Amino acid sequence: MSRTVDLALPPADAADPVLVREAAAEAAALPLEAVRGCRTVKRSIDARSKHPLMRLRVELSTEVDFPEPRQTPPDLPDVRQGKPVIIVGCGPAGLFAALACIRHGLRPIILERGKDVRARRRDLAAINREHTVDPDSNYCFGEGGAGTYSDGKLYTRSHKRGDVEGILETFVAFGASPDILIDAHPHIGTNKLPRIITAMREAIIAAGGEVRFGTRVTDLIITDGAIQGVRTAQGGEVLADRVILATGHSARDIFELLHGKGILIEAKPFALGVRIEHPQAVIDRIRYHSAVRHPALPPASYSVVQQVDGCGVYSFCMCPGGIIAPCATAPGEVVTNGWSPSKRNNPFANSGIVVAVDPRTGNDPLSALRWQQQVEQTAWRAGGQRQTAPAQRMEDFIRRKASNDLPACSYPPGIVPALLDEVLPPEVATRLRGGLKAFGDKMRGYRTNEAVLVAVESRTSSPVRIPRDPETLQHPQVKGLYPCAEGAGYAGGIVSAAMDGERVVRAVALA
Repeated sequence: MSRTVDLALPPADAADPVLVREAAAEAAALPLEAVRGCRTVKRSIDARSKHPLMRLRVELSTEVDFPEPRQTPPDLPDVRQGKPVIIVGCGPAGLFAALACIRHGLRPIILERGKDVRARRRDLAAINREHTVDPDSNYCFGEGGAGTYSDGKLYTRSHKRGDVEGILETFVAFGASPDILIDAHPHIGTNKLPRIITAMREAIIAAGGEVRFGTRVTDLIITDGAIQGVRTAQGGEVLADRVILATGHSARDIFELLHGKGILIEAKPFALGVRIEHPQAVIDRIRYHSAVRHPALPPASYSVVQQVDGCGVYSFCMCPGGIIAPCATAPGEVVTNGWSPSKRNNPFANSGIVVAVDPRTGNDPLSALRWQQQVEQTAWRAGGQRQTAPAQRMEDFIRRKASNDLPACSYPPGIVPALLDEVLPPEVATRLRGGLKAFGDKMRGYRTNEAVLVAVESRTSSPVRIPRDPETLQHPQVKGLYPCAEGAGYAGGIVSAAMDGERVVRAVALA
């Protein structure tokens, strides 16, 4: 017999398996000695009252103990003789598409413009220390995609679009903590993701797939409206009649390529704003209603949203105990994002605070992309034509006052004082100001000059959509071309991108 009960426990009690077992048995009206198995299946923090609680969903069994989650890579069939499928991009969509190909007996060939996770670190260090951006290897491009070195959050609302649990179980099988299976907002951490991504790549290769780094696609080979393969910057051709585009939201050259070949793409709305950083202790005080965070509680996070002048202003990719990352993908631009290590133990909390924008003009499918690019270039000039980022204290921005100095900040290349009204488009700055005022009213203590705004947060999603047939998932003009995930406008994070990679492969297998 098994039973499931919901518990609300003080943080210290929730961290003790013995006390959880006792509380669950009592809630289920079972004698403690009758309980053979006990496992937590869901866990979240309830900080609405003065004393935060941990809410647990616990499953009990009087017959068997529960098995531990599988933490060994799955057994995959050998696909060396399988039909080839080209996958452009080695982010979460590309990796999960490759694993799905293997399960369907197809042979994936991943073409990644950037480097493997280990070699990629040197290029990230060059951005931080030397302000040098490699257009092919940076925080957005390289093995694992943008999520590998800019956080690795696994929260998604896209439960109707695929098997979320299956995605999380795959991450655990390749080395992630089983905690991601039960946490309401699962997070792997940038320090742990590289070895997980490496294990995935090794499994793909062992099954007969290929992963080619330093291979940037420069052209599509199309004959009579059907894809035949791709050309690369290295001068070679890779041939296959199925090509999955999983290039991410920052591969502007791919959008240019498609537009230049007369292949339909569409401009789409996205969001743009800043990274805001507070001392973590400030967010802890606000969320946990205490001057000192209980050691059994994690660093606090938040999520906020406000309508200002008919547009949404909201938090994006909030990173407790995190670091602001320089995520430009070309020289002459400044782009920010955020990440946290698995312990989330840095002294700052940062979050994107962005405004929904729709800068599309006329019939130009690249108009939103050009607008986004111009803002990033303005930030680069305001930052001193380096990767130093323009910044302003929060209260100074709200009051339209110059910041004479700036607080300590986690952004590695450094920040410089600037009037963000001269960096952000007027409609963004005005709505951002209104949103910050509203967030200060909702969270007492949030509005403070201890916080700093760092510009710009501009890569929340793709400003371009690559259309696809809703049934076949192929591009309506090119047979065998499968636009996928964030870069095509069909996903918004690691999990949703991974699910879209699997979804596309199901369509490929049926074609």
